[in-house]
Amino acid sequence: MARLLWICLAGALGTGTRYLVGLWANQRLGSNFPYGNLIVNVAGCFLIALVMQTALGVASFPPTLRLALTTGFLGGLTTYSSFAYETTFMAQEGARGAALLNFGATTLVCFAAVLLGQAVGQSVARLITGA
Repeated sequence: MARLLWICLAGALGTGTRYLVGLWANQRLGSNFPYGNLIVNVAGCFLIALVMQTALGVASFPPTLRLALTTGFLGGLTTYSSFAYETTFMAQEGARGAALLNFGATTLVCFAAVLLGQAVGQSVARLITGA
């Protein structure tokens, strides 16, 4: 139960960080490009690799800390980091086909899900507003 609470707390901090980075990026860099998302995705990819590589190389690295940092904080910051790490790990372990499938399926299916969500959302909005 304590592990779950640490993960949840870290996730809230990651989510707050993502929000603040987005505000900062919009104020400093403009809103014509999703700079905030790009920043948190790149930072998240670097940080998940750093934490996981350290945890794998240091036997005394606490599992709860690893989960709080990766699943919690970085999960709140960006789920793209998990996707990128897992896909890269599969490729490095020799499962190149599975890595390619994960990359392609995630990319294509997620974009399709966004298009479907937009279409359903438009229909729901029309039902609610009567337009």
